[in-house]
Amino acid sequence: MKQPLGVILAGGQARRMGGGDKGRLMLDGRSLLDHVIERLEPQVAGIALNANGDAARFADTGLSVLPDSIEGFVGPLAGVLAGLDWAATLGADTIVTAAADTPFFPCDLVPRLIFEADGMGHPLVLAATPDSECGRNRHPTFGLWPVALRDDLRAALNGGLRKVVLWSDQHGGREAMFPNTPFDPFFNVNTPEDLARAERLI
Repeated sequence: MKQPLGVILAGGQARRMGGGDKGRLMLDGRSLLDHVIERLEPQVAGIALNANGDAARFADTGLSVLPDSIEGFVGPLAGVLAGLDWAATLGADTIVTAAADTPFFPCDLVPRLIFEADGMGHPLVLAATPDSECGRNRHPTFGLWPVALRDDLRAALNGGLRKVVLWSDQHGGREAMFPNTPFDPFFNVNTPEDLARAERLI
């Protein structure tokens, strides 16, 4: 498999943080987005940012900014679709997505997703961590996605589908399990309390 392209998902509305761009919140003297870029960049062939609104506010990152093509803030799958359409124009086969508010995700995210996709006709793998109650906890904003299924995803979104795992399961999606000790590496910053916790963790 060719090295995938990376897409950072920052298209949400950050209601629990009072609105604005969560990725711009500061953690240890740098933005959450900077932390995410630093972790993702070595693992992929190139990075774009999925975000809505004025793209100029991200000019300092040097990244291409991809708005949702489905209107109405329908969730992360719209960002995945924007990333797949972008990757198609570059001749890529797959993308890997990461959330802009998750600064501690694994530094081996991409190779482990690719390993789990071995033998799949359309590589589709979500990151997961163990959970004592339900066995595993899937992290749908962290995944390996096939460009070949972008039109299927577009049709599903236009038909009202919003749940990532429902679409993934329809296409035989797999999971790559990551350890959740000493803490869940997919911990994301949703509230001021989460940001304070991230400061302690870092």
